[in-house]
Amino acid sequence: MSTHIEAKKGDIAETVLLPGDPMRAKWIAETFLEHPKCYNDVRGMLGYTGYYKGKCVSVQGTGMGIPSALIYCHELINDYGVKNLIRVGSAGSYQKDIKLRDIVIAMAASSTSGINNSRFINADYSPTANFELFMKAALYAKTHNIPIKAGNVLSADEFYEDDFNSYKKWAEFGVLCVEMEAAGLYTIAAKHNVKALAILTISDSLVTSERTTSDERESTFNTMVEIALGTL
Repeated sequence: MSTHIEAKKGDIAETVLLPGDPMRAKWIAETFLEHPKCYNDVRGMLGYTGYYKGKCVSVQGTGMGIPSALIYCHELINDYGVKNLIRVGSAGSYQKDIKLRDIVIAMAASSTSGINNSRFINADYSPTANFELFMKAALYAKTHNIPIKAGNVLSADEFYEDDFNSYKKWAEFGVLCVEMEAAGLYTIAAKHNVKALAILTISDSLVTSERTTSDERESTFNTMVEIALGTL
């Protein structure tokens, strides 16, 4: 056991999908995996291990935001030997040509978080995706005729901004969408020399104010999960 995950050694696969919502973890396990077994429900943060096309894979909820996600990523890497971490999450579009349910793969993650300020004084660290995982995901999408967008995303610390229009500055510099975990995931993966990728589904648009429902976000974002599992 680790502090926040009650699994035993060997209960968690080397590849783990990381939805923020623990109920999405449950849905992924029950929808896509054969013989899924729940290995964690500490604090309601569900984790499962099962098989996809004969390959062992786990799914672990991480909660919302970089601090929560880093707790689970740290323990998965250091206590359970996880080598591949793939975030499957929702995001808000910053660009008019990125619509609801579009798939965005984060090549890099800008951030409003102070997660790296104490590590890199008077400097900017650029958290980036693992190239191998990125290429596998992009190739899977191309082979299966799944349109994707790829580029820089923003990992924000605040869901409710004081200035709603602040997103426009990020959009002006080509940032595709906003979410809350990728920069932390890419940073901790780099620190421990493991592989990480964030695959995102657009759940709402700051440009058009369109949005999906909470039920839709929990249980209908199939395509990004298929791409993530396709990297196996």
